[in-house]
Amino acid sequence: MKVNTTYNTKEALLELYNKPLLELVFEAATVHRQYHNPREVQMSSLLSIKTGGCPEDCGYCPQAARYHTDVEAHKLMTVDSVIEQAKNAKANGSSRLCMGAAWREVRDNKDFDQVVEMVQAVNDLDMEVCCTLGMLSEDQAKRLKNAGLFAYNHNLDSSREFYKDIISTREYDNRLETIDNARKAGISVCSGGIIGMGEAVEDRIGMLMSYMQMENPPESIPINALVAVEGTPLEDQKPIEQWEMIRMVATTRIVFPQSVVRLSAGRTKMSMEAQALCFMAGASSIFAGDKLLTTPNPEFNEDKEMFDILGLIPKEPFQEGEKPESHPDPINEEKKRKAAEREKELAAARGKKADPNFSPRKVTIL
Repeated sequence: MKVNTTYNTKEALLELYNKPLLELVFEAATVHRQYHNPREVQMSSLLSIKTGGCPEDCGYCPQAARYHTDVEAHKLMTVDSVIEQAKNAKANGSSRLCMGAAWREVRDNKDFDQVVEMVQAVNDLDMEVCCTLGMLSEDQAKRLKNAGLFAYNHNLDSSREFYKDIISTREYDNRLETIDNARKAGISVCSGGIIGMGEAVEDRIGMLMSYMQMENPPESIPINALVAVEGTPLEDQKPIEQWEMIRMVATTRIVFPQSVVRLSAGRTKMSMEAQALCFMAGASSIFAGDKLLTTPNPEFNEDKEMFDILGLIPKEPFQEGEKPESHPDPINEEKKRKAAEREKELAAARGKKADPNFSPRKVTIL
């Protein structure tokens, strides 16, 4: 059961969300154990492969070029650097690497060619590869799928109604279109939202309703708590209570029994006890490592200690789907062929002996 149709109206979903907390957690825990191993939690790592300078105006994001934050813009990482980071994440227990680039949309250029190489390289490490690169065309999604991409992340962030209060440079329907393009290419969808941006509870419910109305809801639904960053329009937002995260995780688990609910940004503000309730209520993934793109996150050692105390075990990769095959990318292969030909021509030119009868043409300047 991908969607629990018992709660297919806003009224029913709102009633579920507002249940007494312990009853809500118990119901969510029951559903979770029916479809998932309650001890398994996937450790994922989020790597910013291109940081800052984004032209969008997402009110929560410190990477927007128009805001004055402490985030320094960096160009796209090299493939070798990404491989090194991926190996380190895997050695620390991560089975999934999500690569994020601060782009409004994917452009068909050398940077995207490089991202395709990154996807192939990380997939070859037997890690799930997820990307969040902004808006994506169907052809671009096909290239990523061909390279071995396991999942594409593109969050709706909130309800359609509240969305326009947070972002004006991209329409809600643009996000739905990108999700659809990833789906058409056969890529698993990772899409969720952020709570604590000043939205009403009805907006949180509205976001879940958007996913319920899809023909196929996301295989992964990340739940983030706003990390208010100085210099962004939401810098003065009061942090949400950790009980609200527990409610949101539990409600999401009940409504989408088969999806992986990911406890994402905001964990630094949560106690271990609150996180434990989130795991009980159905969260089965966390981001590990000291940063989530540009915001703080618990370190690997802290999470390892928490896993030991709670009796959790890291989830192996590809439990929610087969490992994608990586195929040669036609565009990159053509680039390599042309580069090899050019190098061959240059080598031949360097190897030629000078013609003893050659003399420069004389030019008379009047």
